[in-house]
Amino acid sequence: MTLSKGQYVPVIRQKITDSLKVPLPIFTERDIHLPRIPGKAMVVIGMRRSGKTTFLWQCLASKIKSGVPRKTLLYFSFEDERLIGMTADDLQWIIEEYYILHPELRDKCRVTLFFDEIQVVQGWEQFVRRLMDTEQIDIFLSGSSSLLLSREVATSMRGRGVEVLVHPFSFRESLRHKNAEPATSWNRLSKAKRSAVEKCFRDYLVAGGFPEAQGLTSRDRAVLLRSYVDVATLRDVIERHQVTNPIALRWVQRHLLGSPASPFSIQKFYNTLKSQGVAVGKNTLHQYLAHLEDAFLIRTVSLHTASERQRMVNPRKSYPVDPGLISVYERMGRSNLGHALETVVFLELERRGYDIGYIRTREGWEVDFFATCSFDKKLLIQVCADTEIPETLEREVRALQSAAITYPDAVPLLLTLDTVLPHESLPKEIRWMSVLEWLLNTTDDVVD
Repeated sequence: MTLSKGQYVPVIRQKITDSLKVPLPIFTERDIHLPRIPGKAMVVIGMRRSGKTTFLWQCLASKIKSGVPRKTLLYFSFEDERLIGMTADDLQWIIEEYYILHPELRDKCRVTLFFDEIQVVQGWEQFVRRLMDTEQIDIFLSGSSSLLLSREVATSMRGRGVEVLVHPFSFRESLRHKNAEPATSWNRLSKAKRSAVEKCFRDYLVAGGFPEAQGLTSRDRAVLLRSYVDVATLRDVIERHQVTNPIALRWVQRHLLGSPASPFSIQKFYNTLKSQGVAVGKNTLHQYLAHLEDAFLIRTVSLHTASERQRMVNPRKSYPVDPGLISVYERMGRSNLGHALETVVFLELERRGYDIGYIRTREGWEVDFFATCSFDKKLLIQVCADTEIPETLEREVRALQSAAITYPDAVPLLLTLDTVLPHESLPKEIRWMSVLEWLLNTTDDVVD
């Protein structure tokens, strides 16, 4: 490639110099699995404002801690008005200017580049692929979900990228953020410490885990979270997919965020919109659902079944990407502990790498999650927010027992908000844990 000295070179040179000297930012450490697959770019994806840029810095800091020289680690953000109009041809100057500064490293030492917001440069994919083929370089990518953090990255990178999913803070991470993470297991905590953790967890079910929302008043938090949703909907859905019926899209968005853990049927929702005088096709609604999931506003779960037809005709259950969105969009303006609890469990399963479905038994009863993972046991999980009503507990246990007959190789697990079961012992085949104990476990071990 023939290079001509571009207008961006002085800015690039200054940004490289500053980046290699800047002190590492203070951050809350994230419990995010980073695949160790040689020859792959790490593509950090997730909802806007969930902490992707901070995670890049965490990865950089982790390499320094392991003994990697600081000068071989370059963080470069393209979110800079001085770089507006930059093209793919200009990207090569980042490499050239870096090696002018450190010529002793070229072809002799492995370098890691952390590119943030690179999606603003058209043609970045070809540049990244070429770097991986021609230089001794490892690459981390992150940026706005509207252009970079979609499933289309896998196609753009032609199999050279591996997705790393970043959610808002988990409960453990939210405790760590406020310097309240337990130093020992749940079973070894004092009564006073358990009570403090329980109080934090009930707050978390309402406030959620978006980093900037931590510690805000409920009013300010609602304003902030609504702004997140509005920006994601506008930029990552309406503008990106050129949505021509934003009214119908907003109906879908508000319904899904306000009705977490509930079945969502396109046909029924189509009928509802039609009765309200909102004209939209069923295929369009399917597209809107996919767009909202692609923007990470919602996550969906299908019926677990070997029949593809049954999976397609049965409604999916949807969950917001963070429990804090529930009280903001719930129609009555209330928090819903039961649905928030189920949302937290779902998101934790996703963080731990499980494939997730829900179960409907032969009798028509429902089990919240059937979770499978290549490296761990299968789990049948029922989530219960209130065990004080005997009929409620009996209903949840009954569904688990029925599902366990159909799936004998799965562990039937009852997770409850209560840390002590108030009623008689459970059937011997059912295992029980409080959600808090399960969330604070450092492993996926399921104990009696």
